[in-house]
Parts: sequence; C-alpha cells; structure tokens
Amino acid sequence: MPDWTKPMQQTFEYYIVDPGTWKNKQKVDVVTSSSIERDSESDTLGSATIDVTGTIDECYIRIYLVTIQNRIKESFPLGTYLVQTPSYSFDGKIQTSSLDAYTPLMELKEKYLPIGYSLFKDPPCEIMDTAYRLARENMRAPVSSTNCKETLEDDFVANVDDTYLKFLTDLISKAKYEFEIDELGQILFSPIQDIEGLQPVWTYNDDNSSILYPDISMERDLYGIPNVVEVVYSTGNTYKEARVVNEDENSPTSIKNRGREIIYRETNPNLVGNPTSYQIKDYAEQLLKSKSSLEFTVSYSHGYCPVRVGDCVRLNYERAGITDIKAKVISQSISCTSGCKVTEKAVFTRKFWG
Repeated sequence: MPDWTKPMQQTFEYYIVDPGTWKNKQKVDVVTSSSIERDSESDTLGSATIDVTGTIDECYIRIYLVTIQNRIKESFPLGTYLVQTPSYSFDGKIQTSSLDAYTPLMELKEKYLPIGYSLFKDPPCEIMDTAYRLARENMRAPVSSTNCKETLEDDFVANVDDTYLKFLTDLISKAKYEFEIDELGQILFSPIQDIEGLQPVWTYNDDNSSILYPDISMERDLYGIPNVVEVVYSTGNTYKEARVVNEDENSPTSIKNRGREIIYRETNPNLVGNPTSYQIKDYAEQLLKSKSSLEFTVSYSHGYCPVRVGDCVRLNYERAGITDIKAKVISQSISCTSGCKVTEKAVFTRKFWG
C-alpha cells in the first residue's frame, strides 16, 4: 500500500469484466477520461461516465488507479460499471463516445417483481437470507450473504410497481441493513449504524503532509430547532401535559440566545397504558433532546485515499474551525485524471441541548 500523503505517479487502467466469472477479461485502451460518482442517497449508489474513442457495446468495465511509488507499482480498483453508449460524435477524423455507466444494482432496478409477490411471516421468513437469494437470482454481480437471522414480524407484500431493487431495499431495512457495493462491483449487505458507533478509517488534517485541499464548506440550518416542547396526553377523562424549556446559556438555540420561543407541540405522544405525569415529563425531555440535534454537511476535496462512502472519517481542519469531528461519508465524486481529485461530502450531528 503506498503512502497516500507522499508524491507518486498515477495512471488509470480499464478492463472489460466477464459477467460469468466476474474477472477481468480484456484491457480497454481507448478510454480518454472518466469520472465516478458514489452516492449513498442514490438508489443504485452511484454512476460513472467514461469517454472513449470509437464505440463499445454494452458490457461491464472495471476502473483501476495504478500507482508507482518508490519503484513499486500497485493497482487499486475504483469501481465496476455497466456501460451503454447513448451518443457518439465524429469530427471528420475520430469518432468519440461518452458512455453512461451504472452500478450492478441497475440490473435489480430494471426488473419488476411478479404482481402480487409476497413473503409470509409464517413459517418464519429470514429477511437477509431471502434478500440474498433474490438478489443472487436476479443479477450477475456476486452477492455476499450475512449471518443475520432476523425474521419478518408481518407479511411483506410487493407493490404492483415495485422493482427488485425497491422491494429488497425496503425488505433489508426491516433488519436494519442497507445495500453496499465494493470497488470490484460485489454486492454487500451493510448494517445501518449511527456515526457514534463507527470508528474513523482516515483522518483529514491541515498539516504539511495533508492530502486535504484548502477549500471547505459547511451547511447547517438552525431555523426549525425548537427550544420549547409541549406534550399533551388526552384520553377519556384523563388530561395531562408537560412543558420542557431550553434555558441553557451555552446552547445557541436556547430562548435566551435566540431571543424568542420556538415551540414544538405533540398531541399524540407514543405512550403505552396510562402514563404518569413524571413519564409524560420525561417523554417531553427526551423529545426536546432529539429535536435539538442538528445534522451538519461538510464538503471538501482531497487526493485519493482508500476511503469509501459509508466510512467514518475524522476531520481536523483547525484553520476552518473544525477540530476532532467524526463524520460519515455520504458521497464522493472521483475525477480519474492526474492527481485523482476526490470531492467528498460527510455528515455529523451536534446536540444543542441535553
């Protein structure tokens, strides 16, 4: 593994992938440029664009970053994509094509389930084993199984317009899993985790050996965060209420610091039985704590390093006032050119009360 903070030579290689064996079959020498988009909010988790001279029929192409450092040559896969040629141009000498490229999950997105397809809770239906089987049967990419034995609590019926991707995404979420794709194009099932439960795989800082570019931006919106929560519980002849107020001088969303009350009122609390006044008060406090959390989005760029979407990173960018922050990467845009610049977004949460 090279030292990603030190100088190195970088080039890119492309290979057609055999969909039967999922191994490289043929090197492609006509690629002029490419870019990769990894996005946790996209249903197929990303896409790519590959520009070539001539044309290439529909196939899977695997992209590699090739490094040479201290005379050691190494190759690192960046992604495996199903390419199609929607258009081409000819300048009188050379024909060029821009290939739209999709992750292997596109094969699940293209197929609809049989109308009325259902999974039944009895006999016990293992969620992840069923998802593994359906994914493996309906796509060519390799699929990895899990040891999760979670079963359905209710019957699970497909909507008439459900694709396999939509159906399976909804299904595995019931076991608190989500799809993931590695750089070789293999389909994985990843447990959904909070940022607090993750450990950083990389630290971005602003020292002299940093691969972090100087420009960085942060988005946040404090507007809708309440500093007062009111809970009203009413059933039959019973009426109870609780009011919790954020009066913390150190909280930027408190009544004192904002100069006004911003009230959130809940009239249908999720409480079981006949709750006491203390339980309603505690419910209101917990609700204000959760409502006082704000998600920040940080955008930055860096030289390539083995960080993937879904990974946790630590941000130490003191010049921008960002110190020792754990954040989860949600998207990456990789420019497969000299320097292999990666433009990245990550999110983290801060609590302003409680």
